[in-house]
Amino acid sequence: MKTNKLLKTISIIVLILFIVSCRYYYFLNNIKYVNTSNVEKVYPIGRVVGIKLYTSGVLVIGMSEVIGEDGKTYTPYKNTGIKEGDMIKGLNGNKIENLQELVDYLNNSNGEEIQIEYQRNKEENNYANIKPIKTQNGYMIGLWVRDAAAGLGTLTYYNEKKNSFVALGHGINDVDTGELLNISSGELVTSQIISIVKGKKGNTGEIRGIIDEGINIGNINNNSELGVFGNVTNKSFIDSIKDKELEMASREEINIGKATILCQLTNNKPREYEIEIKKIYKNDYKDNKSMLIKITDQDLIDSTGGIIPGMSGTPIIQNGKFIGCITNVLLQDPTQGYAIFSDMIK
Repeated sequence: MKTNKLLKTISIIVLILFIVSCRYYYFLNNIKYVNTSNVEKVYPIGRVVGIKLYTSGVLVIGMSEVIGEDGKTYTPYKNTGIKEGDMIKGLNGNKIENLQELVDYLNNSNGEEIQIEYQRNKEENNYANIKPIKTQNGYMIGLWVRDAAAGLGTLTYYNEKKNSFVALGHGINDVDTGELLNISSGELVTSQIISIVKGKKGNTGEIRGIIDEGINIGNINNNSELGVFGNVTNKSFIDSIKDKELEMASREEINIGKATILCQLTNNKPREYEIEIKKIYKNDYKDNKSMLIKITDQDLIDSTGGIIPGMSGTPIIQNGKFIGCITNVLLQDPTQGYAIFSDMIK
């Protein structure tokens, strides 16, 4: 009797284990199928490009006293509540999109008090009244403003299926306010490299170039903390520079150790240089410091000293897959810096 009960118990346990193992096997195979079906492919580019951004309104970058036509000094902005970093969106209910529109409106004000509509930190609009002062150069309100920004960076990849691109691996901040630039539109254009200033401890160096005569590559529609995103408009140009299409690796596929970057230092095509991935922060989902990397290629170190401005966005390749791009440099050691995972810049 005891033997029969024992055999029955063992049989039940074996059956349970069999069912659990079958479900576990199905689960693993199902997960594997989902992962492979969602793999994206992109063309790592690695070319230095020009980036032109246009603000959504007119950005306040400073304030100064105004000397009126009568020789007296005025501060029309005083007590208005307007600060550096605010975005002027309108005057007397009229939308303002650029600097020229602001200047024209002030010069047509005849010195009458106007209402400024402005935005701070992308929050709800605020309002302030201000009286333009007549000077020898027209009417002024004592605010230094800007409506555009431009610079160099690296085009990270092109996604042919989506006809989209990603560059930089970080956002573009205003040089005066330090805030992420709130844009209405932008352009990605070709550039010409003029010279390389090597980086060294405490000095980042830079890639110097010109973009004034650049050919349009695409339209920028998002300037985020993780990069600059947009759509390609010049498909023929992209087709002329793209090389191998690679799978985008998941963070679980990235390993500590050797990898390469695709980097352009002359006006010829980019080339691969060796780097080492020193640390991987697999739980990073919020910033662009997902990996700590080190430049190990002596040719690159001899040319740039390490990572320098202009190289942000440089694509990283490991085991035949695109794994991310360079984002930051360590000031105390320009051969080291940070990179962002590819799954954060899809």
